[in-house]
Amino acid sequence: MLDNEALTIPVEKICYVISKIRQFDAKDVLTDPGSGSNASDDDMRSILEDHRSDPVLAELESTISDMNEDEQIDLVTLAWLGRGDGGEADWEELRAEAARAHNNRTFEYLSGIPLLGDYLEAGMEAFGLSCEGLE
Repeated sequence: MLDNEALTIPVEKICYVISKIRQFDAKDVLTDPGSGSNASDDDMRSILEDHRSDPVLAELESTISDMNEDEQIDLVTLAWLGRGDGGEADWEELRAEAARAHNNRTFEYLSGIPLLGDYLEAGMEAFGLSCEGLE
């Protein structure tokens, strides 16, 4: 198990990101992009669709963009660790690679990873951490 001191990002922030990712992942593809109807006229189904202007996605982007560089690097490294790009013994190496690759597009990169929430949770498990009880 990895030492929690190796993480610069608070567990609460990771869990918040996972929560927002899960909310966004639950959405469906846009079925009627040209519709001019009011959401209340179609039984509010449109709130379950994936829109570019989705407030959940905007909140997730804001949260990740507001993180400092070390927190963003930790988030990427946790995703990599969780998807099996290395084991617990590789944390420092994975983090160094994430630091080398870091740029101003962390949100775009992370939001393009399928199963990101699962990967972040698996990465947290390497530290003996969980979101249970924080939600």
